[in-house]
Amino acid sequence: MQKRWQKLILSMLLCGSLISPQLSQANTAQRQDVKNFIDRLAKEHNFKRDDLKKMFEQVEIQQKIIDAMNRPYEGKPWHQYRPIFVTQTRIDEGAKFLQENYKVLKQAEQKYGVPVEIITAILGVETRYGRHRGKYRVVDALATLGFDYPRRSKFFLRELEAFLLLSREENFDPLAITSSYAGAMGKPQFMPSSYRMYAVDFDGDDVRDLLDNSADAIGSIANYLSRHGWQRNQPIAIKTNATQQAPQKMGKLKKPSKPIQHWQDKGHLPAEATAQMLKAELIVLENKQGPEYWLGLQNFYSITRYNHSELYAMAVFQLSQGIKQQYQAGQSQAHAE
Repeated sequence: MQKRWQKLILSMLLCGSLISPQLSQANTAQRQDVKNFIDRLAKEHNFKRDDLKKMFEQVEIQQKIIDAMNRPYEGKPWHQYRPIFVTQTRIDEGAKFLQENYKVLKQAEQKYGVPVEIITAILGVETRYGRHRGKYRVVDALATLGFDYPRRSKFFLRELEAFLLLSREENFDPLAITSSYAGAMGKPQFMPSSYRMYAVDFDGDDVRDLLDNSADAIGSIANYLSRHGWQRNQPIAIKTNATQQAPQKMGKLKKPSKPIQHWQDKGHLPAEATAQMLKAELIVLENKQGPEYWLGLQNFYSITRYNHSELYAMAVFQLSQGIKQQYQAGQSQAHAE
């Protein structure tokens, strides 16, 4: 008898019968919190309740999305994080992308002040230059995190609301668009609220297409950084020669508020000459052999507005430097031939 019950329970688990209703696709539209969400959108934004109900009947609440949120790359130390994104392959691909899209990248740089290699590097870190845009449907990712990830549910419910508004505005099928596990969309991986606020039609075809249009993705990244305080022709990050400090935990970079002279007086000597009154914050990178110290300036902080991680911003910066060098070397060789 006991073995029969064990087999029955195993069969039910495999069929999904014992899965919590909170993580069951079939119950999504019937959940009270989902019904409340539908009612609010119908009232505040004039959505049709029946349309939203039909959509949510097809939404899948997925545990693997929550699992992915709980183990982000940004939780790794620098010596493990850097090799994921700053690789020779990604540098080579970035130099190729820069060459193929140089005209529109240069137009974006001239308009917004953001260097071509930084725009390219963000595309490289986010989606390998547009090739890998995520395997989850946006609605599944945002609904899962909005309704079943309490720690950040308010944020993701706002993004779900923004996505449904965006879908109506841009004539998207909300069930057809894929994203990262966090709901970031398209070649530049914009969250829906950022798409609505910062996406631009950079090729003049009257469509803001971040899903398939490289020109719009390029212009939108540049616009995003510009709107978040990017300073034209200013440095991004400067390595220091300090080696005796104790390591510090990485986190979200504060907005630079202290002049470089302040850090120099504390023993963090910039490895390259720069204006002493420019404001910076200390960055501590955890390596196997000990901490590595940098000063992050306003433009570094602007990159962290794209992803609130010093590791992310440093990967973008270092990848951009590799792409720039590779591109310039290729241009020099071409001229020599």
